[in-house]
Amino acid sequence: MLDTLIKNCTVLTMDDDKHLLKNACIGIRGGKIVYLSETPCGEESKRTIDGTGKNAMPGLVNTHSHAAMALMRGYADDYNLQTWLYDYIFPVEAKLTGDDIYLGMQLAMAEMLSTGTVSMTDMYMHLPSMAQSVQDAGLYGNLSNAAMAFDPAAYDYVTDKVTKQNLEVLERFHGADDGRIRLDASVHAEYTSFPGLWEKLSSFARENRLNMHIHLSETEKEHRECIEKYGKTPAAVLAEHGVFDVRTTAAHCVWVSDEDIDLLREKNVTVAHNPVSNLKLGSGVAPIAKMLERGVRVSLGTDGVCSNNNHDLFEEIKLAALLQKGFSGDPRQIPAYQALYMATRAGAYAQGREDSIGQLAPGYDASLILIDTARPNLQPVHHPASTLAYSAHGSDVCLTMVRGRVLYENGVFSTIDLERVYHGLSSVMDRLFRA
Repeated sequence: MLDTLIKNCTVLTMDDDKHLLKNACIGIRGGKIVYLSETPCGEESKRTIDGTGKNAMPGLVNTHSHAAMALMRGYADDYNLQTWLYDYIFPVEAKLTGDDIYLGMQLAMAEMLSTGTVSMTDMYMHLPSMAQSVQDAGLYGNLSNAAMAFDPAAYDYVTDKVTKQNLEVLERFHGADDGRIRLDASVHAEYTSFPGLWEKLSSFARENRLNMHIHLSETEKEHRECIEKYGKTPAAVLAEHGVFDVRTTAAHCVWVSDEDIDLLREKNVTVAHNPVSNLKLGSGVAPIAKMLERGVRVSLGTDGVCSNNNHDLFEEIKLAALLQKGFSGDPRQIPAYQALYMATRAGAYAQGREDSIGQLAPGYDASLILIDTARPNLQPVHHPASTLAYSAHGSDVCLTMVRGRVLYENGVFSTIDLERVYHGLSSVMDRLFRA
């Protein structure tokens, strides 16, 4: 017997052959897709979901977020990155506790689930609290605490809090729930650290077979000052010190050179494109069309909501496509399917989950979303890929499932107590922003 049968839905599989199935059935058992066909499924199920008027597609993958920054949504708008970070964000972050992080993550994951995201690559602080929050909520998480050190003389890798948290999460959470939670190593950025730190974190990642997560060439200032300091771009100097020797997700990459793009392809780095955040902070527009043409894998991220201000990946999908068309003058740049691919298949690869999520196929995890097309903004549907890439909003998602478990359905969360989250926000807001 099936655990769940979804019937009569249109399925955008995102598989290699771009299969589109109409009036299809998705059979789910043991958290896996065991049946996917336009032929009716003859097997009984514990629950049957009528997918009439709905599109099914793989759950979205957010490959660059600082989820707990949901606590700072709308706090520091309309500043450039340096002012935003040093004058506003760092001072508030110094006050954050592990309980704050847990709460902020819960708020963020409720938003993610309700807008179709099933997996995140998240970089923030109080890493054990991050991991516990993700474990409780039921999403996939590649989690890291970004190492920073402004004074090389005072830095001690062994006693650094990031090292201690990495070791704790490696022991307690890494690989939990059959790999649903994973630890990534993380260097915050070239400009917030130094070569000795990069080498230590790179060795830690290699020894423990971890992915790497980093900010790279987000602003012109960052990129230019690195060249002035080292005689090389951030990508070149980080590669020289082993940062890209493991599977790496490099966020932003707005100001990369042609040589950098070739290097990223050579090192098999995935670029996490964050178009909304990059525009809001005035950082620029990453040349992702050029990257894709030259063989670089590009995924999508929201960044933190203090620089976005939401976790709606459908907004990133549309903007990623439109920006490249507008700047190039070529409407063929980043077609709808490719934009959706970045939010699904490319993201799954970036996380090391390409064999379990990112597409709908028998044997893959039943981690999918249903989009209700019986809405004015989604009618008529000439082609589902175009509708989902250019017309859909996260609010059109009516069901989000992870490994066969429904975590969100029509406004109801099964793992997150929103009332408790809202209650906790009031005291946190007073302490962080009004004290």
